[in-house]
Amino acid sequence: MKCPFCQHRDSRVLDSRTSDDDAVVRRRRECPECSRRFTTYERPTGVRVYVIKKDGRREPFDREKVLAGMSKACEKRPISREVVEEAADAIERRAKDELSEEVPSRKIGSWVMDALRDADEVAYVRFASVYKEFRDTGSFLKEIQTLVRNASAPREGDTPEQATLFESQE
Repeated sequence: MKCPFCQHRDSRVLDSRTSDDDAVVRRRRECPECSRRFTTYERPTGVRVYVIKKDGRREPFDREKVLAGMSKACEKRPISREVVEEAADAIERRAKDELSEEVPSRKIGSWVMDALRDADEVAYVRFASVYKEFRDTGSFLKEIQTLVRNASAPREGDTPEQATLFESQE
């Protein structure tokens, strides 16, 4: 593996770990030339999934694009890189698990919004503002009101006490 810092053609593996679902191998490496450390991730290649864009174009699914969009929304927020990486992995798996080899971009965007809503509401609104193409502050306000309304609603699996608590807050 080539060192990303000095471009030396060799590196030493210090540690290898697999993800929880054994889909990714994380390797911590060290360059013998410059002694800097870096991390690599190995993913198996498999089914090629294509994304159908709004204008009808088809392009290969790109996990890095999902990761970049989520990272941008999470900028300066207290969300670890690991949480964002895991969410991107889950979205990639979901896209590959679809019955079709083509997934509409709106579906992927919706999965990203679900993941961000669970991770951080501010990151969710940031992503939604671009994804849903907000045109004015009214669009922001409407989305935030929906977010607040849904956050105060009882969820599936809540105990009767929790459901009563949610009802009394309205």
